[in-house]
Amino acid sequence: MSFLRRPSAVIGALNLCAIAGSTYYLRSHHVYNLGEFEARLDEIEGTLRGHIGLIEESLDRVEGKATEADRGKKMDEYYGKRGRDDKKK
Repeated sequence: MSFLRRPSAVIGALNLCAIAGSTYYLRSHHVYNLGEFEARLDEIEGTLRGHIGLIEESLDRVEGKATEADRGKKMDEYYGKRGRDDKKK
């Protein structure tokens, strides 16, 4: 028990515990933020895909290629598609 009688050893052990605890907390906070960031990027990606579909439909209407039955199909197709589906091998 001579280890606990030396103040410098106790302070050193407490310092190591504090470093380990703060490292664990910062890691868990970082993992949470990465999940939130990925969710935001997925939402932005879906929105951009929907806008691309709308632009392509407008272009088809201007060029006279689209019919009334085709309206909204490209936007729904692009908006529903996600990047994770493209990455499957």
